[in-house]
Amino acid sequence: MTSNEILLAPADLVFPTDFLWGAATAAYQVEGAVAEDGRTASIWDTFSHTPGRVLQGDTGDVACDHYHRYREDVDLMSRLGLSSYRFSVSWSRVQPGGRGPLNPAGVDFYRRLVDELGERDILPWLTLYHWDLPQELEDAGGWPVRDTAYRFAEFAGLMHEALGDRVQHWTTLNEPWCSAFLGYGSGDHAPGRNEPAASVRAAHHLMLGHGLATQAIRAGTMPAQVGVTLNLYAVSPVSETEADADATRRVDGLANRIFLDPVLLGRYPDDVVEDLRPVTDMSHVRDGDLEVISSSLDMLGVNYYTRYVVCAPEMPDGVDDRWRSAPSAFPGSEHVQFKDRGLPVTAMNWEIDAPGLLEVLRRVSREYTDLPIYLTENGAAFDDVPDSEGRVEDAGRVDFFAQHLRACHQAITEGVPLRGYFAWSLLDNFEWGFGYTKRFGITYVDYPTQRRTPKASADWYAQVSRRNGLAAE
Repeated sequence: MTSNEILLAPADLVFPTDFLWGAATAAYQVEGAVAEDGRTASIWDTFSHTPGRVLQGDTGDVACDHYHRYREDVDLMSRLGLSSYRFSVSWSRVQPGGRGPLNPAGVDFYRRLVDELGERDILPWLTLYHWDLPQELEDAGGWPVRDTAYRFAEFAGLMHEALGDRVQHWTTLNEPWCSAFLGYGSGDHAPGRNEPAASVRAAHHLMLGHGLATQAIRAGTMPAQVGVTLNLYAVSPVSETEADADATRRVDGLANRIFLDPVLLGRYPDDVVEDLRPVTDMSHVRDGDLEVISSSLDMLGVNYYTRYVVCAPEMPDGVDDRWRSAPSAFPGSEHVQFKDRGLPVTAMNWEIDAPGLLEVLRRVSREYTDLPIYLTENGAAFDDVPDSEGRVEDAGRVDFFAQHLRACHQAITEGVPLRGYFAWSLLDNFEWGFGYTKRFGITYVDYPTQRRTPKASADWYAQVSRRNGLAAE
């Protein structure tokens, strides 16, 4: 089937009339302009400039130059028929150092961006934190330190005061799992620390910051819809053995329930607390914290990319059954192994598993909340190569989106309150530790020239959003 045939397929699966079609980016991945108009360094500036941390020594210094090209990018969104744009705010751009008054020049950039979106009838969807902590706050201890949660709440309140007349949809955190466990556990992300106990404290203080920020926004005079975005996974055992079931429970606990339960149910799962006992006694959790963390929300963001399939490892005789000196992203990961089932994978080597998305949406709706749910990130990296005319025929990405949107449609027919979908990502961009070696965008970015060229997936997605649906097959 050619891309044109895909584009012309009838919309057999029609979505609700008010379904939101969007695309997403993050500040450090696209903005560039890292030293302009008063912006100071974030942990990702420091991390990316540290030799050996990012592939090929890439940094976000220029990225997609969105700071200077935002009008061009908003025009692109309009041509693609998007109804919403999810973006994050660079904390160190608007509040250098993470303390004190806001920087007018930094805030003005986001005002101009939001105003440009408004002129094109594109709904702004603002994320306050997408992993770029001001370096000064990391120097003071970072997210493992309780005070960082209060600094974040102050930042949230100031930003709502500054932009609340233009922005109604506010997301506090994006994927706190990554901030905590990749940043402070495995060290694969900024700030690059390998400290298991600190990673658990960071997870708690991120959630505390979310709750305090929610309260700060609520305290403002302008209306706001407030939510948080969690990266969630379907988790399956390799076999039906008791050992594999326990491995599945452990991974589910530290991938999903460690955030879902406090935020939506106001408690930590007892088994997760017990699993973490070799790492921490959880004494950093104070009276009243969970009430703050579970502050009332208006929506929940879910990011979904793949499924985890796990089993119990074969432990050699004499191996200490505790946290080891070489940590991974999961505290206690010595108890589990992750299995590759031989399914098609993306360029990130992530198995493509759309049924897992349906499982996640069902579970959240049935076990946790009746809040409106938005799929705030879903997408795939592929080895995109332009043809002689600069065109990228990314049929694999089209198929990825189609599979996952069918799962979304099925969830809606089953009563899941799914209200919108944001493709990750609008643009090829700085992909964290992978630098510019991985491309997730529906728009191809030629980094030396900054030329933007919509891929076949962008054309396909534009048709889906305009028709509010897609072909059943």
